Amino acid sequence: MKSFPHPERIAALKPTAVNRVLEEVRSLQRDGKKLVSLMRGQPDSSTPGHIVEAAIAALGAGRTGYADNRGEPALREAVAEKLHRSHGLRYDPAEEILITDGATLGVYIALGALLSSGDEVIVPAPIYDAYEAVILLWGGVPRFVPGEIDQGRFSLDPRKLEAACTPKTRLLLLNSPWNPVGSVLAKTEIEHLADLAERFNLVIISDEIYDSLVYDGRRHLTPAALCRDRTVVVNSLSKTYAMTGWRVGYCAGPEPIIRSMFLLLQQSSRGPATFVQDAASAALQGDQTCVEYMRQEFQRRRDFVVAQLEGIDGVRTLVPEGGLFVMLDVRGLGRTSDEIRRFLLHDAGVVVLHGSAYGEAGEGMLRVSFAAGGDTLEQGVALLKAGLEKLSQTPSASPISPQPR
Repeated sequence: MKSFPHPERIAALKPTAVNRVLEEVRSLQRDGKKLVSLMRGQPDSSTPGHIVEAAIAALGAGRTGYADNRGEPALREAVAEKLHRSHGLRYDPAEEILITDGATLGVYIALGALLSSGDEVIVPAPIYDAYEAVILLWGGVPRFVPGEIDQGRFSLDPRKLEAACTPKTRLLLLNSPWNPVGSVLAKTEIEHLADLAERFNLVIISDEIYDSLVYDGRRHLTPAALCRDRTVVVNSLSKTYAMTGWRVGYCAGPEPIIRSMFLLLQQSSRGPATFVQDAASAALQGDQTCVEYMRQEFQRRRDFVVAQLEGIDGVRTLVPEGGLFVMLDVRGLGRTSDEIRRFLLHDAGVVVLHGSAYGEAGEGMLRVSFAAGGDTLEQGVALLKAGLEKLSQTPSASPISPQPR
């Protein structure tokens, strides 16, 4: 096949960490190897029945045409009610809320609406790796600020954040609960961030996709509660209602920013299917017992993973405050995180993600998902524990696994 030149913006991109590892996993599975995955943040429960029934009813009523490109009015109303119920914030559904095909597109158009070529974006690290590519696509420059492990959790040093700001800095991109490290930003931390945004005239893009999965009595606080006029909230129903495949999310923010985002959105998307939006309205406005049940179940799974992995030489477990992942500090094993990840894949038969996939600040860590429960979690954690214990007894100079093909 004839080769074609790639634009510079494509040459700068690389597959996401999950897709890179999935390619390796599928190759092994084609060769007959059995694997247990503790990698993805996809809840294993089904979408609650009343949400599915709302979609079926909408289909029966013929709700299969084009949706309002901003999002169906009823869903925008439901989002406004949710934000007021959860945070006491009031948004105009007609002008300050936008419905998107998931949070990924929300982050994409928020960055596109706010970045000019050469603008800098402050990004805590380690962090969800797909952010970097979008910043680069829009001509921005990511400025990663490493977090620090303090009292068993990753935290942000306000002095380092301030030192990273320059006259070209325009945005601060946050994710709380923080993927992959599981920290839930406390009020004092968000106060520092809001002050930083005010002093340096920054806009905050706040990805809050794990906002309902917060543990041990903590409460998610959005930066918009402290600096509404310079915050764009991005969220979706994927994790909260086990709707990852439905692809429905929302953004809320100041009208001028939402207007620019809508201008960009309409060039690439007509929005989620109308019947999906009707189901999303039912999710947000219906009984929230299912959300609390999921939160309790995931906290139970988190506790199980932490308890099972305690006491392994060279391994320290960081207990997440929210989200779907436990981070393991494996620096004591004397190998890179990717070497350890490959050993666990090839030798132990369990799939996890290496911390370096989330940038240099993640080196020495492994991300372990507890999104799947039951036999998958029990078997996966048993394989993971056995693999890590074997590594802890293997001299660091010894080869431990084949290179991926």
